[in-house]
Amino acid sequence: MIATLRQVRTFSRPVQILCLNQVGINIGFYMLMPYLAAHLTGRLGVAAWAAGLILGVRNFSQQGLFLVGGTLADRIGYKPMIMLGCGLRTIGFAAFAVSESLVVLIAAAALTGFAGALFNPAARAYIAHQAGDQRVEAFAVFNVFYQLGILIGPLAGLALIAWDFTAVCLTAAAIFAGLTVLQARCLPSQAGAESGSVRPVLTDWREAAGNRPFMAFATAMLASYALSFQVYLGLPLEIERRTGGQNGIVAIFAVSAVLTLGLQIRLTAWCKGRWTAGRTIAHGLALMGLAFVPLALPYPAEHPHSTGVAALVPVMCTATLLTAGTMMVFPFEMAMISTLGGGRLVGTYYGLYNLLSGAGILVGNLATGAVLDLGRRLHMPALLWLSLLVIGLVSAAAVHRLDRGGALVSASSGGQVARPARATE
Repeated sequence: MIATLRQVRTFSRPVQILCLNQVGINIGFYMLMPYLAAHLTGRLGVAAWAAGLILGVRNFSQQGLFLVGGTLADRIGYKPMIMLGCGLRTIGFAAFAVSESLVVLIAAAALTGFAGALFNPAARAYIAHQAGDQRVEAFAVFNVFYQLGILIGPLAGLALIAWDFTAVCLTAAAIFAGLTVLQARCLPSQAGAESGSVRPVLTDWREAAGNRPFMAFATAMLASYALSFQVYLGLPLEIERRTGGQNGIVAIFAVSAVLTLGLQIRLTAWCKGRWTAGRTIAHGLALMGLAFVPLALPYPAEHPHSTGVAALVPVMCTATLLTAGTMMVFPFEMAMISTLGGGRLVGTYYGLYNLLSGAGILVGNLATGAVLDLGRRLHMPALLWLSLLVIGLVSAAAVHRLDRGGALVSASSGGQVARPARATE
């Protein structure tokens, strides 16, 4: 963490504020969202299908509107979108505290999702603009602060929920209100890439979608989100299969946070000194695929519900390797998006990329569930993990091929690609 603090001081004030902002965003989000489903079905007595609908609306309104949020950031400016997003989330979280109406709860979920679609692309575009040739380092630091919020948030929520869930909601809302004030007072204004443009929005979208190197990279990276999302799906189910409970789930997130806080900056510098951005991403993807090998190894059937440490060792090995691969990929991936966009429509490119990654998570979850069920029917529990291994290696090979073919440029050196031709109206 000391190395991270030293690195933070080398960046401009906007990058520092946005890193602090991300800590607050994740603390506020993760102190509430992990406990919302239990609150809805427990204290409020909402049916399970309705709770699923509320959570689904939140996710859909964020993933589905990322492109809109990114385009608004390019047209209106990064600071207004970040402030508006945090302000809307303040209202949404406060609504969770004061209402028991299904309609209001659905509206609050949609509002909190849309809020994320506004500030996420804008913050990343702002960092990419401010960091310049240090984009990789800036996103490495950003990831550290991101994980710090994930580490603190659930613990803070757990402490407050023992008092009252309303206190959790109002505290989370207060955090977002405070972030809105912080940005209003301290974050300098930054015009978007297309500020004042009179071009139709669809023209911008066609331009981004018509950028072949970018779309090829985004497509090759889809699998990485299906792999990383296994900390929420595959690994918790595997812990339950091996131990008969869920006590080890917290350890997964603790491992991820501790590794990122302690090693992200050093690992990024090490990779940057040895490989191109494209090769680093390919190696990271391969490691993410190989992370599932420990779970594919035979597990003694005579001890299906051992609660000992031995039962969790393969899962923790997978979580560790998966985190290491993600740490390798993330800073270079975020920098590459801006680079492949040629410095134009930065918010739109981040928005489109997030939209595609959301589709990757959705398809990946459906495929994961189908393969998991098939493996159970065939009495082959390793089938899912072997499938994820193959997916990771194929994705790594795809990125490596793009890198060797010259479709990717060295984001670590701040290189630029030729700007895509403007779409004609």
